[in-house]
Amino acid sequence: MDAIQLTALLPAGPSPTDFKVHFAVWNGVRHPIDVLATDQEEWQGWNSWRSVKDDFNRELIFSVAQDKHDPTLWLFGGIWQVLERRPEPHARSYTVALREDLMGPFIRRLYIRHRRTGRNIRRTMESVLPTMTVSSILEEPFAGDPFPGHDRINHSLADLQAVVAQSRADWRIALESMKGVYVIHDKETGQRYVGSAYGDTGVWQRWSTYAATLHGGNVGLKELVDEKGEEYYRTNMRFALLEYWSMRTDDDHVQERESYWKDVLHARSLGHNKN
Repeated sequence: MDAIQLTALLPAGPSPTDFKVHFAVWNGVRHPIDVLATDQEEWQGWNSWRSVKDDFNRELIFSVAQDKHDPTLWLFGGIWQVLERRPEPHARSYTVALREDLMGPFIRRLYIRHRRTGRNIRRTMESVLPTMTVSSILEEPFAGDPFPGHDRINHSLADLQAVVAQSRADWRIALESMKGVYVIHDKETGQRYVGSAYGDTGVWQRWSTYAATLHGGNVGLKELVDEKGEEYYRTNMRFALLEYWSMRTDDDHVQERESYWKDVLHARSLGHNKN
């Protein structure tokens, strides 16, 4: 079956020559699709950013956010009208307003298929429109990655912060009533930190503390944040559950298993654990 061209959904009135398409990609800190899903004000800021050139030099911006798992998938982030342009580079020098009357119901629901060529992320619409097709339309607005299962968590701190910011019900319900032993590993160096959630603190509450503080109060992780910087830490530190149990599990068992995993993974001698 032939793909549906994006042109079939474009609003009547504006011409493709009235648009610049903003292909928002990972900025080294946050994925655009997480920003779109969790922080409308920040997403507006992404669409008001000026680089060296006056890239948004047309009346309208057609914004899309790249999917984290498939670089040819883009989630529609709205049509923005440029109200004012200021000359300052590397700043939010455009004043933009969301045009909800133009494809508003498709925001965070329409997935577009497009294989981007070149490095330019701000393109004239007529140059890319022929290769932009409709991939799918979600029943509900995208709200972040669904909970993958306790044994399939392998997410960066930035991912975790997005989930906690939304207080995603599927993640929260799955983790708040569980004790567990977890590992935080640096994907660049392979160094690990092993921790646990026990007592009255479930995994969700413990990981929410990491989302808020980055280091969770751990001495070794504090040192790493100070050494590498917050951007490195959010991007490279990944969370996974090693073992998990109900809240009825005895705390001594959790702590015993935590110590076991520290030994197995050399988290004290080669990692970030200090005890």
